[in-house]
Amino acid sequence: MQSVFIATRFRGPSDSSNGGYFAGLVATLADRTVSVRLLKPPPLETALAVSTLEDGGLRVLRGQEPIGEAHPEVLALTVPPAPDYLEAVEASRHYAGFRQHRFPGCFVCGTQRARGDGLRIFAGPIAERGIVAAPWVPDASLDAGDGKVRAEFMSAALDCPGYYAVAPDDRMMLLAEFAAHVDRRVHIGESCTLTGWRLSGSGRKHEAGTALFDGKGELCGRARALWIEPRAATVSELPPR
Repeated sequence: MQSVFIATRFRGPSDSSNGGYFAGLVATLADRTVSVRLLKPPPLETALAVSTLEDGGLRVLRGQEPIGEAHPEVLALTVPPAPDYLEAVEASRHYAGFRQHRFPGCFVCGTQRARGDGLRIFAGPIAERGIVAAPWVPDASLDAGDGKVRAEFMSAALDCPGYYAVAPDDRMMLLAEFAAHVDRRVHIGESCTLTGWRLSGSGRKHEAGTALFDGKGELCGRARALWIEPRAATVSELPPR
């Protein structure tokens, strides 16, 4: 049986994994694109067993407790054109997390994470395009050993811009499901751009699309996420962003 282990560095909230990183880590064990459903907050510093399902998917367990499930997915997603890198830099100056951040220690979008530790992806609005965007230069700690970013870190990078696309007012939302596809891994030190946009919304459910472009503006990764507004919960009960 396979297993996954999430180091504290890759947290979203202080005591559980960033959702996109968790989904990406699970997806590296599959032989196809999968949609990962988060059932419980993925714990840190804990070996989680991974079993295979009949449909070729995966189930992640802490003991007998299901933490998440992955099922085969065909990711059909129309991606808006990439903004210029300097447009993304300007948009990031208006990142909502600079004013208030629920999880400032988040590996992906936390404002308290230093360069070389967190990804520091700060997606701000480009109102005329209907998207949020952020610049990103992957650091050496993300290297897969070939000068390119590991796939699970690309998945993580595709997570938080989707939240800011559907929750510009910083309302509380939970990442319920995440499907990412990596077309091509980007290079360490490359000037990349992340975008996020709203796909749909109904009641407490909101869908977002995200995309990752390389320094030439070519699409290298994309994802679709389902975010849910909780009825009522304390921060300690919340699954990761």
